[in-house]
Amino acid sequence: MAGIGEATQPAARSEALARGRLRASLVPDLLVEARRLANTVIAGWHGRRRRGIGEDFWQFRPYVEGEAIARIDWRRSARDDHTYIRDREWEAAHTVWLWADPSPSMLYKSAGAAVSKESRALVLMFALAELLSRGGERIGWPGLTDPFAARNGAERLAAHLAQAAKLALKPDLSALRRFSDIILIGDFLDPVEETMEWLDMLARRGVRAHLIEVADPAEEAFPYAGRTEFSDPETGDRLTAGRAELLSEDYRRLYLARRAALAAWCGRLGWSFTVNHTGRPASEALVRVHLALGTDPGHPGGGT
Repeated sequence: MAGIGEATQPAARSEALARGRLRASLVPDLLVEARRLANTVIAGWHGRRRRGIGEDFWQFRPYVEGEAIARIDWRRSARDDHTYIRDREWEAAHTVWLWADPSPSMLYKSAGAAVSKESRALVLMFALAELLSRGGERIGWPGLTDPFAARNGAERLAAHLAQAAKLALKPDLSALRRFSDIILIGDFLDPVEETMEWLDMLARRGVRAHLIEVADPAEEAFPYAGRTEFSDPETGDRLTAGRAELLSEDYRRLYLARRAALAAWCGRLGWSFTVNHTGRPASEALVRVHLALGTDPGHPGGGT
């Protein structure tokens, strides 16, 4: 048995190295696509602005008795019969952690999909990094980088990712602090109980999570019939079905039940849960997460 173990360890390291090289080769093109995607939604992206102390103008609003007279904008007030306060934007940067699932199951791409799940996840992650960095937020990848603020945040995150030979399938989330956000992008095909156990510490620490489930159309529709062999990309296990169509109803029921349970759990915690199919535009997920990030953390937000 020792001989087998010794043989499989170098094989595992070689496979991890190959995955790292493949990811590094994809990063430049995915970064370009992410910037294009970010530019298509930037007009509606206003960051996480709120009223407070700062230098930048945010909005005019009616004066309320008891507020400091020095805050009245007399020029704006002179235009009509109302008195207006000039609000400024709160400038404290927020930390938003980003993570894209590096597990082998993310490599899947059916004939009906334009891209693999991994490519879609990385494009979404880079696009979010671009948008958040432009908005002045701090970003980071758990276990890969510390939080940082930079206008070229997406490029810096891409450089870290390209240089990483191996990524943890489930990173340590213990460094995340209260009032921060984390965006987790993956297929979430593990048993729901395992996912909940992994993420439970975030809820207990007061971290708000936003889950984006990336799904291939074939995974949801199960368009298989006749004799079909299925293989597990994580374990290598194989299953041969003589008439695959007989499995479709039970498969779809279990697949959708997993998603519904995870979405309901996120909803109870005030987290957001979004599904993005690789056959649909990535911009749909960006818009949903933007809305979720802008929701008051004290209230449930986001959508399915």
